[in-house]
Amino acid sequence: MNDWKLLTDDELVKLYAEGTNEAFDVLLDRYKNKIYSYILYTVHDEDTANDLFQETFIKVIVNIQSKRYSTEGKFQAWVTRIAHNMIMDFYRQKAGENTVGDETEDGQIFNSANLSDPSIESQQIHDQTLRDVKALYKMLPQPQGEIVFMRFYQNLSFKEIAEELGISINTALGRMRYAIINMRKMAEEKNISFALN
Repeated sequence: MNDWKLLTDDELVKLYAEGTNEAFDVLLDRYKNKIYSYILYTVHDEDTANDLFQETFIKVIVNIQSKRYSTEGKFQAWVTRIAHNMIMDFYRQKAGENTVGDETEDGQIFNSANLSDPSIESQQIHDQTLRDVKALYKMLPQPQGEIVFMRFYQNLSFKEIAEELGISINTALGRMRYAIINMRKMAEEKNISFALN
């Protein structure tokens, strides 16, 4: 199709969910400047804005591929809400890193779930998920598998990944996008529950 830009957001989302990757490229091109500007205006730091922008669109990709976007003509608002949530998570994490002390005056910090050991069952589920994801990413083409490993196992930002590999941040995002698409297909074929959130 030559007239991608004439399609509505919901038509593009539907096509992308059905496997037409070019449809996502049009959506990304349509909203990348607005979403990036919103993030940068909020966080006032280019490196942080780049990371949050990449994380936002990975979340968009995963949600569309998981059929978690209902077509209601509000794609831009939906993406902006995801970006807003990513920003809030960033600030919460940053505040948590800079805070030391009791949760309450009577020392309830020791009853905090964040400090307790995970249950055996949740630890087993977590370990199995990591094994499944590891098995899947090892079947990806090397450039895609490398991005997945660096992002989810080494916890590197997209900026760090791009610098380490000598590629642009957009190339890193593109490889991650195709990695998620390929891993989801492989997971469906092997009946593995797959979620990168």
